[in-house]
Amino acid sequence: MDGKLVPWDEARVHVLTHALHYGYAVFEGIRCHKTERGPAVFRLDEHMTRFLQSAQIYRMKMPFDLPALRQATLELIAANHIPEAYIRPIAYSGYGQMGLDPTQSKIQVAIGMWEWGAYLGAAGVEKGVRATVSSWVRMDSRSLPPQAKCAANYANSALAKMEAVSGGYDEAILLNSQGMVAEGPGENIFRIKHGIVSTPPASSGILRGVTRDSVIRFLVDEGLEFRRNDFTREELFTSDELFYTGTAAGITPIREVDGRAIGTGAYPITKRLQARYEDAIHGRSPQYAGWLTYGT
Repeated sequence: MDGKLVPWDEARVHVLTHALHYGYAVFEGIRCHKTERGPAVFRLDEHMTRFLQSAQIYRMKMPFDLPALRQATLELIAANHIPEAYIRPIAYSGYGQMGLDPTQSKIQVAIGMWEWGAYLGAAGVEKGVRATVSSWVRMDSRSLPPQAKCAANYANSALAKMEAVSGGYDEAILLNSQGMVAEGPGENIFRIKHGIVSTPPASSGILRGVTRDSVIRFLVDEGLEFRRNDFTREELFTSDELFYTGTAAGITPIREVDGRAIGTGAYPITKRLQARYEDAIHGRSPQYAGWLTYGT
């Protein structure tokens, strides 16, 4: 917290912390994985760069630069001795002057980590999850900037997630204000039809995911045809394969949308991408070795 290692039980904030009341915080989700060389963080610099860019969009004056954030992350991993972990950097308006204007409150930065398995469950990664198209619409860029990973954005995601779970589904799919597919509450989405893989473009109101970017690289390396294009709710139902991507979710197939089975349930292309991803994050692929940051 603010440049110092703090015991878990002492990592506290004041009840009048500005961000708690107004959602003025930006954050990241990063993973550390076991490798033969020890713990390795997947695409650390890309995540921290997006973290800094989110702060810039929200006019936050970040007190730490990229090298400092990178070093703090590695120190945290070394101090906790957790080889497989989820890492959460957050920058937020702290305890200061109450009221909407965040500029009167100091920007504070913390990085936490904990053990966290597959977000949508190990069975979901293997067999696929059941999804529903949410009645909640993905926020519009004219309301909140979706390219910033801001805490306020995730109230929209929480509503969609709760609606899906209360209806007996594993996860939601949000449409944008134009009625086109955007993303999941905390994941990007890919569609496969006749061997062509597509994902909504940034203009659809998505967050440009780091795992999404990794999968796009995998598709090129696999020699598969890939497109960034909008698609409709009906096109979800007629997909040969669908899958979510995200730091928390990894690459997770979608086996059903609103009671409609997707494809055959074999997920042949998704499985190929999962294999590449697992090799990359665990240091088994020299091709993607540059994406891993090891502790000293």
